[in-house]
Amino acid sequence: MENGEVMDKERSNFSGKLGYVLSAAGASVGLGNIWRFPYLAAKYGGGIFLLVYVILALTFGYTMIIAETAIGRYTKRSPVGAFARFGNGFSEKFGGWINAGIPILICPYYSAIGGWVMKYLWEYITGNQAQLAQETYFTSFISGGFEPELWFCLFLLAVLVVIFLGVENGIERVSRIMMPVLLVLAVFIAGYSMSLPGALGGVRYFLIPDISRFSWMTVVAAMGQMFYSLSIAMGILITFGSYMKEDVSIESATVNVEVFDTGIAILAGLMIIPAVFSFSGGDSAMLNEGPSLMFVTIPKILAGTPFARTGGILFFILVLFAALTSAIALTESAVSTFEDELGMNRRITTLIMGIIMVLLGTLSSLGYGPLDMIRIAGMQFLDFSDFLTNSIMMPIAALFICFIVTRRMGLDTVEKEVTKGGSPFRRKAVFNFMIRRLSPVFLVIILASSVASVMGWIKM
Repeated sequence: MENGEVMDKERSNFSGKLGYVLSAAGASVGLGNIWRFPYLAAKYGGGIFLLVYVILALTFGYTMIIAETAIGRYTKRSPVGAFARFGNGFSEKFGGWINAGIPILICPYYSAIGGWVMKYLWEYITGNQAQLAQETYFTSFISGGFEPELWFCLFLLAVLVVIFLGVENGIERVSRIMMPVLLVLAVFIAGYSMSLPGALGGVRYFLIPDISRFSWMTVVAAMGQMFYSLSIAMGILITFGSYMKEDVSIESATVNVEVFDTGIAILAGLMIIPAVFSFSGGDSAMLNEGPSLMFVTIPKILAGTPFARTGGILFFILVLFAALTSAIALTESAVSTFEDELGMNRRITTLIMGIIMVLLGTLSSLGYGPLDMIRIAGMQFLDFSDFLTNSIMMPIAALFICFIVTRRMGLDTVEKEVTKGGSPFRRKAVFNFMIRRLSPVFLVIILASSVASVMGWIKM
């Protein structure tokens, strides 16, 4: 224990509540908010999807954020060490490593997509917006050669520089700059999108619940999106919780993260859905294009405006900031695990993670081009990595979090952690009920529906 206490004292910290909130919100606000949330909302009922999502965020999402943050601050460790503080059994070992392994696997392919965003931003800056609007440009870019690797490496370099600078001087400082800028850009772009001819139909579809559009798949899709959007079971919240000072209210910080993340998701919907309605004459089917929405549909929409170049620059700066803040958080979680478990300094562990990201990220960035022959279960490496982490590992990791909190840490210990310094635990009853009863059920549903969808047993 003496060694653990020394490590606790020397552990990096956020400067205060604002630093934690902006960093955690930056982790949550990523590519999933910008393109995944709008197309899922459009596909599963618009306003009724939004209502279900908000309810789940305030209950399920709130519960998991509280649980992970409390584990992190109580143990002052990244996921592996945090779980090990509660025992040496299978649940502690496997649960810790699966939570730690998720960001190690996500970072490489996420950075490959971040490279695509940088490429598009550069093309808009240099005035090549017309070619971006061509139907085949995106597929030609990702499959045409080694250029995606260059942009992947540039994105990766930006992430590693911030990680190398540390928690307060790197992650927190960058988040303090990027998150406010991201928010301002989101408000500006959403305002413009809603002003387009015919856009109000999209606004009504997105904001006004229509119970006739409700289905069980609305709940499943909203549950899955909320799960990924709030960075649950990625090791991030445990790691960031371990950097949280004792006098910061966990519940208050959690509420702030909820509001920020959900607000950005709503703004993303107002950026994209009204614009697509305007461009398509009210055809919401164009929103069902998934990832290509950002790299194909949006450039087409911008091309029809008098300021396509400026709009493209602003939009992809916003997307780049969202991608960077999430990638930084994921990488920090992985680096923190290496620091804790290998006993090495940040410089060495950042280098180790950089090597892993280059090796695995190259398989993703070139997986649609020169390395197309490398497939797992019939999927390109990026698609397989996404399926493995999002559909399999994250729900399982979250189930272990529920188990650790209820069976090892104990709800009384969580309450003591949340109420330190006289902080309130206003939604204690919600937390206790969710973590014991509903959250495990929701997680099993997410896991089963995701696997069934990929296997073709159900259509999502």
